[in-house]
Order: sequence, then structure tokens, then C-alpha cells
Amino acid sequence: MRRSLIAVVAFFGILYIFPLNIRPLIIPDETRYAEVPREMMATGNWISPHLAGLRYFEKPVLSYWLNALSLKIFGENAFGARFPSAMAAGISALMLFLLVRRYSVRASSALLTAFMLLTNLEVFALGTFNNLDGLLAMFLTLAMSFFFFAHQELFLPKKIMYLALCGLFCGLAFMTKGFLALVFPVIAILPFMVWEKRWKELFWITWIPLGAAVAVVLPWALAVHSREPDFWHYFFWVEHVQRFMSDMPQHPKPFWYFLPVVVIGALPWSAVFPAAVKGLRRVGFKDPFLRFALCWFVFPFLFFSASAGKLPTYILPCFPPLAIMASIGILQYFEEGHGELFSIPTIVLGMLVAILACSVVMSQVTGLFPVKAFRPVETWKWVVLSTGLLIGCLGFIWAARIPQHWKALGFLGSALVPFLFSVSFCLPDRIKEHKAPVEFLRQHAQRLQPDTVLVVDEKIVTAVCWVYKRQDIILLEWGGELDYALTYRNAKRRFVYIKPFKKLLRRTAGQGRIVIIADKNIYKDIAEPGVEPVFEDRYGDFVFAQY
Repeated sequence: MRRSLIAVVAFFGILYIFPLNIRPLIIPDETRYAEVPREMMATGNWISPHLAGLRYFEKPVLSYWLNALSLKIFGENAFGARFPSAMAAGISALMLFLLVRRYSVRASSALLTAFMLLTNLEVFALGTFNNLDGLLAMFLTLAMSFFFFAHQELFLPKKIMYLALCGLFCGLAFMTKGFLALVFPVIAILPFMVWEKRWKELFWITWIPLGAAVAVVLPWALAVHSREPDFWHYFFWVEHVQRFMSDMPQHPKPFWYFLPVVVIGALPWSAVFPAAVKGLRRVGFKDPFLRFALCWFVFPFLFFSASAGKLPTYILPCFPPLAIMASIGILQYFEEGHGELFSIPTIVLGMLVAILACSVVMSQVTGLFPVKAFRPVETWKWVVLSTGLLIGCLGFIWAARIPQHWKALGFLGSALVPFLFSVSFCLPDRIKEHKAPVEFLRQHAQRLQPDTVLVVDEKIVTAVCWVYKRQDIILLEWGGELDYALTYRNAKRRFVYIKPFKKLLRRTAGQGRIVIIADKNIYKDIAEPGVEPVFEDRYGDFVFAQY
């Protein structure tokens, strides 16, 4: 167990930590969640979040504080921006290891649970990407775990301590992404306690975590209300109630949307879900720990599915209990000597990965596909990625043939690691030209003076602020997620429509005092005969023009 645990920790460092600084930051999410904490450090305002110098009330502050700490330690770079997300995945896996080792009927499944979580496709993708969902999932995993510690504890002082820790992490989850942090534990714990026929305990144990959560949140809640009285109206009503109930949600998806998201996001382990389900049916759900894991997964999953707006990242907090049930179920399945429900889906997955690898090769060397992901100068990238996929294919087939189930599971979980590791190094230039303008912007930093007027398209605003360390930009034509901030009186000068802006350009063109950074389609509406820039450069979707 000790050697295996050391191997998993080393595996985490290689897969999650090492590549963090390789890939450029992606707009808008990664640059947004790097820029808000950078502005906090620059202005000293740690209470109310700002983006581009404008009020940004979409999320609370804890994730920004953690990101700011990381940027302070590691520097204002991609590694510093992504490190909290990677650590969130690692801490979640560690918490699952401790929880399963203590309460599962098979302590050996603890290591497998942690390994499953770290090798899930969605957990890996978000663990190496600067976002809030990984931190939220970590705090919810800690909160749910400590609740179960409390549920099983008979010694009252310890029980109270565990309940207080549950509330502490609920409060931290709230400080990360809002009221979901309070809803999520309730909709999972309430049916579990009813199932356990201990629902009456909720009348007294609820107050302990609730009090701890309030103690965590209240100081900042009062501080932000004092500084920005409108924060809670916008954050609660607009960001939560309206978004959940809206007939025209921001990301409308059907009720069943998260089913394929879970299947794809849990790869490669979703291939053996049939075997795990059979093992779980054999074990049954008399064990409180399995009941807890089932409620932890099912009821939040239904809640997320009922929401009007959906994104693949929203379902991340459901992956820890899924890993618990899958690990226990698959080990039970192997203990009974079965193999077909493991070997056949694993071979099928290997064949699908081989088809994907062949498709990558065919798309690059033939004209059968209308668009090639990689340009001719990037041959090495698709060769590396397709090789990683072929290694994965061999790993899956080998896993299906190995009689020792621990080795088989190790090969299954590790098969895609070469591919996942290489993704950060092999990002196609086409994607960079659409989603990663940071290096392009840095190339022109010397053209900006302190008094240069920066007029920026909403699509690229977070990257511009991050690269140039500026909060005084002017938004062009469309405010996007900063629309609400622009309604404040002191923000009126931070926005301009294209038509009056073109009149300004006619008067000032040739002086080099105005720089436009915009999407090429927006820029096309600005350009007109007789008003020529003194400098212009293009990179994919983006234009840098100096007038």
C-alpha cells in the first residue's frame, strides 16, 4: 500500500503539476480567473472582485484569494494561475483515499478510488485548467467526507468536531462559487438520513455545520455589503435564481445532457461501469457508506440535470462518489471471478481509441476530411498525439488480457496517460489562434505607453488586461459579462459603440495614441477607407491596430 501510494503521488506530480506552464492560457476563463486576483494584488482591494477595473459580481472571492496566493508564490504566469486547480484535484483524491480506507469493507479500494478520480478525463482536464469548478468540487468533497465521519462517530466531542469541519468546508465552498455549496450537501444528505432512518438527528446536528459555515462566510459577506450594497442582489437574484429558473438560460441543454458528459468524462473507467454495477448489486446497499455514496451522486446529479443552464464542468462534484462506487463495485466483481464485463468493454474502448488515432492520421495525410487540425509544420504534434492514442489502445487490450485484476486495473487507468501528458505540448496552432492570444499580445507590449488608449473587444478583454497589467481599457460595442458593471455611473466612460468611435478615429488617426485589439469581425466594422492605422498585425481571430 505504501509503495502504491508513493507511486500515485509521483503519478499526480508528473501528470498534473509538470505540464502546467507548457500550454498558453485560454480565453476567456483562464485569463479571467488569473486577472481578477492580479487586480486584487495591484489595487489592494481584497473584498469586492473587479475585472478590467469594473465591478465583477458573478462569484465570491475565495478562489481569487487562492489564485492570488499562487501567483504571489509562483509568479504571474500560467503555472501560478493553474496550480490551485491541480492541487484541488490532488486534495480531493487524498480525501477520498482516507474516507474509503476507513469506511469501505475493502480498504484496498481506497487507492483504486484515488487513482480512478485522478485518471478520469474530466477531472484531469479541469485539474490542469484555471477554473473555479475544481476548487468547488474539492471543498464539497471535504464537506461530504467530514459529514460521514460525523455520521459514523459515536464519541460526541469528535462528532461535533467533524460536523464543524463539514460546515467549515461548506462555507469555503460558498466563498468559492455561491449558494450551490449549501444546496449540494442538503440534497444529498437529507435522502441519505431518511434512508438510514436517522432523519430526526437532522434537527440538532444541522445547527453545528450551519453555524460553522455562517462563521466562515459572515465577515466577508458583511464587508462586501458595506463596500458594494448591490452585490448580494446581483449575486443571489441574477446569478442564482434567474439563471436556474430562466426560460432563456445562458447555456440551455436538455435534461439528459449530463448522462453522456459523465460517460465521456469518466473515461476510461466508464468502460467498466457495467462490471462495477454488477459488483454493487452483489454487495447491495445495506452498508451506510455505499448508501451515502449513492445519495451523494444521484440526487445532486438530478439537481444539476433539472437546471435550465448546463455546462460539462458543472457536474464535476459528482465524480468523487462515482469513483467510490465504481472502485468498490469493480473489486467485488473481480472477487467473484468474473471477467467478461471487464474485458469486452475494455477491448471495445481500445478499438475506439485506435479508430480515433487512425482518424487523426488520416485527416492529416489525406484529403478525406475538410479541415486538418494541424498545419504541415506541426507534423510532430499529430504524430505524438496519435502515438499516445495507439499506446492507449495497446494498454486497454493488454488490460483485458491480464488475469491479475490489480494489474489489469493499473493498465486500464494508465493507458491514456501518455496521450493526456502530451496534450499540453501539442495544442494545435489553430486553437491558439482562436483561444490563446497571450503570446501575440506580448509581442506588441512595447507599442503601448501609459497614456495609450486601449479599446478592446469583449472577447479578448481578460487577456489584454492580464498581459498589459491595465485596468483602464475601453470596451467596444458589447460589454458581455461586464454589462452589469457598465450600468454604474462611474463606468459610463468605459464603453463605446462602433459608430461614435469611428468618428473619434477620423479626428485622431495617425497620432499613435489609440490601440484597438479586437476580433477580426468586429475590427472589420471599424475599418474604413481614408482612416489607416500606423501599425496593424493579425493573429488568427485577433487584430492589433495602432491609430
